[in-house]
Amino acid sequence: MNSDSKQPLVVKAVESAADREAFIRLPWTLYRDDPAWVPPLLQERRDHLNPRKNPFFDRAEARFWLALRGGRAVGRISAQVNQAHLARHHDATGHFGMLEAEDRTETFRTLLTTAETWLRGHGMQQAVGPFSLSINEESGLLVDGFEYPPSLMMGHARPYYAAQLEALGYRKNKDLLCYHYDAKNEQPAAVAVLLRKADTTEKLTVRSLDMRRYAQDLNNIMEVFNDAWAENWGFVPMSQAEIHRLAKDLKPIIRPQSIAIAELNGAPVAMAIGVPNVNEAITDLDGRLLPFGWAKLLWRLKVKTTKTVRVPLMGVRREYHGSMLGATLAFAVIDRILQAQRSLGVESAELSWILEDNQPMRRLIEHLGGVVYKTYRLYQRELSP
Repeated sequence: MNSDSKQPLVVKAVESAADREAFIRLPWTLYRDDPAWVPPLLQERRDHLNPRKNPFFDRAEARFWLALRGGRAVGRISAQVNQAHLARHHDATGHFGMLEAEDRTETFRTLLTTAETWLRGHGMQQAVGPFSLSINEESGLLVDGFEYPPSLMMGHARPYYAAQLEALGYRKNKDLLCYHYDAKNEQPAAVAVLLRKADTTEKLTVRSLDMRRYAQDLNNIMEVFNDAWAENWGFVPMSQAEIHRLAKDLKPIIRPQSIAIAELNGAPVAMAIGVPNVNEAITDLDGRLLPFGWAKLLWRLKVKTTKTVRVPLMGVRREYHGSMLGATLAFAVIDRILQAQRSLGVESAELSWILEDNQPMRRLIEHLGGVVYKTYRLYQRELSP
């Protein structure tokens, strides 16, 4: 047994730059022998936790802690009070996230208790997570599909994480599903008929992103997203600052034909976004872009191209929900970007995440040939006074 394992556990708040760096780098220790883990880009993680660079902090307060044993980091956690969530849902729910830890109950218990105490002190009555840091970023704990590397903006975990949470009284809140789509799939005949009919009976056009009006197109896409998802469980609309950051982050890596915008009479009514799976391109960079990582990454994204993509966003304006036209719009945008992947050399796509009880979306994806291959779970626990 490692001598450090006999040392007492100490949990400390992340305060200094050194603390923050240890917090960010902990996964390198925990996953060093996990072939499915993908080292994230260190600078991206630093920016993610920087209130000056991540607009999440404009509407939320967060705290971060490290668990140390013998002076060595063995766990971490965050706790968040998201005012944008509370203003919309009025449910006194706080969030936890960024959870990573050694396989020891003491470590999980101490970290979770620390986060719960902070949330309770801020008037929260329930803890839900993991969110790293919001529902519009990395959500859920991997509970099935550990053998597959995580896609862009999706997390990874070991099987013992869920077991530790459940042993400490956390119960399932909601499952988030990831669908695998093989780019060799042919367009179902029924979908082809539906789309041809829409072309002749509706003033429907489906087009790709126009890079000449990138900002306008992306703003229209996010307006559709905020409207389409407004009644979904846990939804928090993206602020203009968050949309601006998303636009800035996506611009260097997106392929215009991987974004579909459906318009009726010239007005945007549905959208879907496919993004190159950056994780595929950074696997061997060990989190570093310097001195040569940037060149490798850009070559892999722009020249070689990735063989996988993720479809993280899709939506149809609410006025068309539950109608045949709404179904047609959904099929139109998803089918367009999925079919486009073949010409780009893409072999497969991950459509994620999909709420387990979002049956209309699940049926649509399954009709196109998508198969569930990974599951992420959100957990909850009541916070007693």
